[in-house]
Amino acid sequence: MAYLDSASAEPLHPAAREVLLAAYERGFADPRRLHGPGRDARLLLDNSRAVIAECLDVRPDEVVLTTSGTEAIQLAITGALAANPGASTWAAPIEHAAVYGALPEATEIPVDGAGHIDLASVPATAGVVAAQTANHEIGTTQDVDSLPAGPAVIVDACASMGRLPLPSRGDLIAGSAHKWGGPGGVGVLIVRKGTRWIEPPHAFTNIPGALAAAAALQAVVAERDETNARQFALIDRIRASVAQIEDVDVIGDPVNRLPHLVTFSCLYVDGEALVTELDKAGFGIASGSACAVDTREPSRVLAAIGALTHGNVRLSLTRETTEADVDQFLAVLPGIVEKLRAEVAW
Repeated sequence: MAYLDSASAEPLHPAAREVLLAAYERGFADPRRLHGPGRDARLLLDNSRAVIAECLDVRPDEVVLTTSGTEAIQLAITGALAANPGASTWAAPIEHAAVYGALPEATEIPVDGAGHIDLASVPATAGVVAAQTANHEIGTTQDVDSLPAGPAVIVDACASMGRLPLPSRGDLIAGSAHKWGGPGGVGVLIVRKGTRWIEPPHAFTNIPGALAAAAALQAVVAERDETNARQFALIDRIRASVAQIEDVDVIGDPVNRLPHLVTFSCLYVDGEALVTELDKAGFGIASGSACAVDTREPSRVLAAIGALTHGNVRLSLTRETTEADVDQFLAVLPGIVEKLRAEVAW
């Protein structure tokens, strides 16, 4: 099986795997306690924050560890709204459901057909602004640093943290460890010094997971220039080849994008059927809304940018995806699309 769904979860990085089991031996206790095991756990927790901070070029005391990227986003929004009561809120319709659903009264920021959010339309008088670094479904990256000074900026960086540097403009920045090859159950919230934010209650930190996430992030950041260049070239090949198939739309910005991800929609083909057939052929990819696939509803992101929502699939490379994997995928895809269209026509 060639697993091509790293945008959902990257396989555990070897650096994280080595750390995880060892950390369970010392990181089980409550780090708030003064006894020996508690002090050990606190040391591991502090080390995790220090490594994550160094990798992300922030201060250790700006790192809040959470149980997921979703929790990090929820803490960011809840705390920002509590500290800025009555502030106007702004968000684009292509934000992740964890963001968009938490800001139901937000003024909608326009978005174009390639998935670019019109951040220049946000006024300096805005209160709280949610702005993703990169879209989790189509990969288009956003110029968050173009936002004006004044608003409190909440950044969903779950799709890009570790792969791309953080924007300097974000006041509260959320990330998710399993997106960069850390274990599940660990999220990161960066709260920059001076940010108006009231910390809400949140779950107990998974200390072994946090240490493993930090080890994975350190390895990924060290490797990312080479990894990004290789993945960008492979995705360029996929975009060009898929675009040659009749009635297939390749979605998102071809240049200003995440290096490892591409989404395309096939007219006259059911997305789930395409995923199933590709799975039989040995390729694991995703279809539907990246955050609400169980609803079986059309992707809100694709609908917002005016893209074809029927027959869409998202392919995202892992650090171990090879050129041979891509060659084989591109060899089998046209035949599978043709087969499924023939079945519909019949």
